[in-house]
Amino acid sequence: MSAGEADGAAALLRTTAAVRDRATALLHRARAGESTWFVVDDGSVPAAVADVVAVTRDRYPDLDIPFHSRWRHFEAGGVHRKAELDARLAALDPAGRARAMIDLAVVSVLLDAGAGPDWHYDEAASGLRFDRSEGLGVASFDAFADGVFSSDPGVPLRVDATGLLSLTPARLAEAFQITPDNPLVGVDGRVALLHRLGQALTGQPETFGPLGRPGGLFDRLLPQHGPATIAAHDILSQLLLSLSGIWLADNAIGDQRLGDCWRHPAVAGPGLTQGWMPFHKLSQWLTYSLLEPFAWAGVQVVGLEELTALPEYRNGGLLLDAGVLRLRDPGWLRTAWAVDAELVVEWRALTVALLDELAPLVRAELGVDAAQMPLACVLEGGTWAAGRVLAQRLRGGLPPLVVVSDGTVF
Repeated sequence: MSAGEADGAAALLRTTAAVRDRATALLHRARAGESTWFVVDDGSVPAAVADVVAVTRDRYPDLDIPFHSRWRHFEAGGVHRKAELDARLAALDPAGRARAMIDLAVVSVLLDAGAGPDWHYDEAASGLRFDRSEGLGVASFDAFADGVFSSDPGVPLRVDATGLLSLTPARLAEAFQITPDNPLVGVDGRVALLHRLGQALTGQPETFGPLGRPGGLFDRLLPQHGPATIAAHDILSQLLLSLSGIWLADNAIGDQRLGDCWRHPAVAGPGLTQGWMPFHKLSQWLTYSLLEPFAWAGVQVVGLEELTALPEYRNGGLLLDAGVLRLRDPGWLRTAWAVDAELVVEWRALTVALLDELAPLVRAELGVDAAQMPLACVLEGGTWAAGRVLAQRLRGGLPPLVVVSDGTVF
């Protein structure tokens, strides 16, 4: 294997076209009855669509639906935390504000691994208590506001490499109110991930500037001349190119780390990409979460339709709980599956492909088109929330499949 072959294979697997094409092929295979793991019941699709439509109308009666992104968790409890952030950043120009908001979104998304059932966060300013993703979102927002990720106490609203590399588990535990009676899953792993982020930022000053700030993405991606327009996939590509080294997964072709990309024997592809099913879920979640900081700075982000649905346990759980997907052996619901298990890889692929099919059906029921309600809004409205509602109704919120993961996938 030459370095050029490895580079080319990795580049292909870092495209959402590869995600979508390979997921669709696995869906066609499952519909043909060739899947070892799943049966696709197209007769249950209308019920799944009805669930999504009902939840969407309940959450957004006027159908003014924002993107599915980390910024929604910053709105937990109906508190307008961004207004507070805007006020504190008012002295900066639009680019400076965008860099700060990108800093916040990147570090918050990376801290968004599963919190576990026993942790919560009490927000001092509002007196409200939050748990799970909302709790992690609010806790990371407050930590950012307090300068936890900045190396300069005089400039707290910043994330930089030195600040990340000096972060300790004890400091994160203090910021996230972690105690023996309020345990958060994987504190050491979260800190280690932020340390790897700090190392990646330090090693790429051409992208992240001399301080190593995630917000350097704004300058890297913005055209130097012409209209301020960028493609959503360009944001994702830059994230995958710059930050692939921070993931612990051993998935690699040569010396090219692939991240959230897994083996499945039925996946076809050219050359070294044969048998690889890419997802890049967390990187796409981060891309969705960066759309608004760019837009707030006056940058038009185009090509949203190139991003895919997020193959995680709420979207995938919707399909299992609504009956669109059925396991060939119901006993598998009681098994703990590794994240690289063929069943899990296929479940995630079928989720991507089926949500591409559900999205236009949801729009038709709501009387909107793809321009009014892109996939990012269908997810928010939407499929993720419906998956959570069904999980709450059926199992007290637990996902239908048990997946053992370090939090960088689920």
